[in-house]
Amino acid sequence: MTALFRMLLFFTLFLGCALTALAEELPVDKDTGLIVAPGFEQVKATCTVCHSPMLITQNKADREGWLEMIRWMQEKQGLWQLEPSVENAILDYLAAHYGPTASSRRAPLNVTFPE
Repeated sequence: MTALFRMLLFFTLFLGCALTALAEELPVDKDTGLIVAPGFEQVKATCTVCHSPMLITQNKADREGWLEMIRWMQEKQGLWQLEPSVENAILDYLAAHYGPTASSRRAPLNVTFPE
C-alpha cells in the first residue's frame, strides 16, 4: 500500500468511529437526568413517582435484574401491577440504557503487608 492510501484509510476509519460515537450520544432530560429514548416517558411516569431518578441512573442491570427489582418493589414497596406493555417498555428502556457496563475501575493493587 502506498503511504497516501494508508493515510486515507486511517482517516476514513477515524472519521467513521468519530461519527459513530457522536451518533450514539442520546439526549438527556434536564429535569430527571434520564436518557430520552423510547420508554423514557413510561419510566418517568412510573418510577419517579416513588423515588428519585438518580436511583435509576446509579444502578446497572440486565433485563432480568431490572425485572427482579420491579418485582421486589411490587412485593415490598407497594408498586402497583404494571400493564404488560408498560412493563415491557420500561424493561426495554432500562436494559438498553442502564444495563451492565465494563468496569472503569482499575484492578485492585496486590499489596502484601509485613508481618
